[in-house]
Amino acid sequence: MNTDTSLNSQSGCQNPLLQKWTGPYGGVPSFDEYKVSDFKPAIEFAIEENLHELDTIANNIEIPSFDNTIVALELSGKTIKRIHEIYEIYSSNIFTPEFGIVETEMSPKLSELNDKMYQNKKLFSRIETIYKSEEYKNLDSEQQRLVWWYYTNFVREGAKLDERDKEKVGEINQELASLFTRFSQNLLAEEQNQFIELTTENDFDGLPDEIKNAVIAEAKVRKIDALGCVANTRSSIEPFLTFSNRRDLRQKAFDIFVKRGDNGNENDNNAILVSILKLRGEKATLLGYSSFADWSLSNKMAKSPKETLELMESVWKPAVEKVHQDVADMQKIVDADGGNFKIQPWDYRYYAEKVRKSKYDLDQNEVKQYLQLENLRESMFWVAGELFDLSFKQINDIPVFHSDVRVWEVSNKVTGKIIGLWYFDPYARSGKRSGAWMSSYRDQQKLSNVLPIVSNNCNFIKGNANEPVLISWDDATTLFHEFGHALHGLCSNVTYPGLSGTAVARDYVEFPSQLLEHWLTTPEVLNKFALHYKTNEPLPKSMVDRIEEAANFNEGFTTVETISSSFVDMKLHLTTETIDPVKFEKETLEKLNMPSEIVMRHRIPQFAHIFSGDGYAAGYYSYLWADVINADAYEAFIEGNGPYDKEVAKKLYDTVFSVGNTIDNEKGYENFRGRAPKSDALMRARNFPITDKK
Repeated sequence: MNTDTSLNSQSGCQNPLLQKWTGPYGGVPSFDEYKVSDFKPAIEFAIEENLHELDTIANNIEIPSFDNTIVALELSGKTIKRIHEIYEIYSSNIFTPEFGIVETEMSPKLSELNDKMYQNKKLFSRIETIYKSEEYKNLDSEQQRLVWWYYTNFVREGAKLDERDKEKVGEINQELASLFTRFSQNLLAEEQNQFIELTTENDFDGLPDEIKNAVIAEAKVRKIDALGCVANTRSSIEPFLTFSNRRDLRQKAFDIFVKRGDNGNENDNNAILVSILKLRGEKATLLGYSSFADWSLSNKMAKSPKETLELMESVWKPAVEKVHQDVADMQKIVDADGGNFKIQPWDYRYYAEKVRKSKYDLDQNEVKQYLQLENLRESMFWVAGELFDLSFKQINDIPVFHSDVRVWEVSNKVTGKIIGLWYFDPYARSGKRSGAWMSSYRDQQKLSNVLPIVSNNCNFIKGNANEPVLISWDDATTLFHEFGHALHGLCSNVTYPGLSGTAVARDYVEFPSQLLEHWLTTPEVLNKFALHYKTNEPLPKSMVDRIEEAANFNEGFTTVETISSSFVDMKLHLTTETIDPVKFEKETLEKLNMPSEIVMRHRIPQFAHIFSGDGYAAGYYSYLWADVINADAYEAFIEGNGPYDKEVAKKLYDTVFSVGNTIDNEKGYENFRGRAPKSDALMRARNFPITDKK
């Protein structure tokens, strides 16, 4: 379907966001040309263009066929998709108040576009006709999967409802889109506007040099009258909680972080999330489900909330027991030091680090001297080369949205064929949401023969100029995790964009990323790339041994912190009653016997995974679900010739990383492993007692 003529209209020809991406690699975003003022007219124009495309497909007088309906849908909406990717980049990476006004106005309009597609009666009739046709039986497996994907998505979004209920669902979706935007903007405001000032030299007590330098730099960036500043983001708060000797300041830092969105001010998220939950419940009822959780899991591997709760419960008790053991060790140190207090949440990381040193003679700050960000980036490239024959070459003539961003050309080192681009945006800054993530600017597809463009975005603290950025072991693990998502997008080798790369079930998409974390710990990576930032000496064998011995240290904390959030998420979306967020969180955690020394990784008023969109709503369990698969999959390498077993790696590429959603995810995993995953692999990986076998 050709839409080029519409782009030549007077309303669109001058707007850079409406132009096709030009330049090398099949075109790249022209970040040097875009302005915030371009977004509203571009989005409105592209929405109308896409609606025209959809109506043209729906009103085609020819008998519905795979080509004139399904392929036509896959080729439609190119303009709005390009704009939406840039829109998301601005929202997540370079947010400004000016853009916030655009986002508030445009988010419901983008949601309305989706509704108009899913609720187009003629369009769904054509899809349903193909799904039930003789032609369907003669399509190849990828084409059948694509037809199934369209049919089930349309049904799931209400295509079979009567017009009155379709209208209600549309109204709910648009209202939700506005609430998601407000929730995200409130959270970003809390992170940007709240911080801890360090006003005396004593306030720096215990901080390693690189953290000290980072907080000094942060104060200069914010232009505040203080010696240092601890930003209200995970990448700043957690290192401070780990190393600061000032218990009073640790408590202040902890408080501002866990109370984001819960301060009773103009950025409070409690009323917003209650409205979101209410609307989700109403939507689920209209769509024929007993709860939003049931609706959400209808297209996941887990299928039903019951299975997810059983998995969480099987891991929860041994994790809590491990926490109690670890806390007892911490309390001994407090008591020995004459501390007249019980371990509190703002003490946990600090005393866990002391226990780590005591038990394993392992100082995380010492390990950090060997974890240079740029070396670790090179190590990821090396691993991708060993596993999937990929090579990376930095290129400098591609427009970027911020000077921190760099771009690499990715190719197959055997054939020399270019397979995509990787953008890297590593550093924290004002206007960038906290955390780490992967984005796909353009999905791989053979239909239009385009290369994938993916990015990894992190929030590392830049520190002083001309000094290497040193990151923690946990941050290094996160770096590998997000690169796993990027490889999933880059390695995609499918025909249709709807099935490309990471477009798999939400509780499967975390599997490739969590799997890649294992390669950080391999001797090959540590010996080649974990080099001391001053001496360039590799991580000593004795320290590697201690890292291996301490591999499961603090696993109880990590598991409890994450699964408590998963439990609360699922319980929130199973209830059909209006909740009081504070009371609900408290009572749910009490029923779980949540250790008092730990809080949820994401408290409800700041739980962006589940309240800034529907993606992970009733789906935060996905990290644990995928970890079962990940632990089981890595054992395939161990059972073979080790982490760099070429045969196992090729099978992993052929059955997981390259196939996108062209095959049922459960079947895809069985093609790799020869069977379904077993949860006892996870228990072994975390050194927990095996209480459940599946």
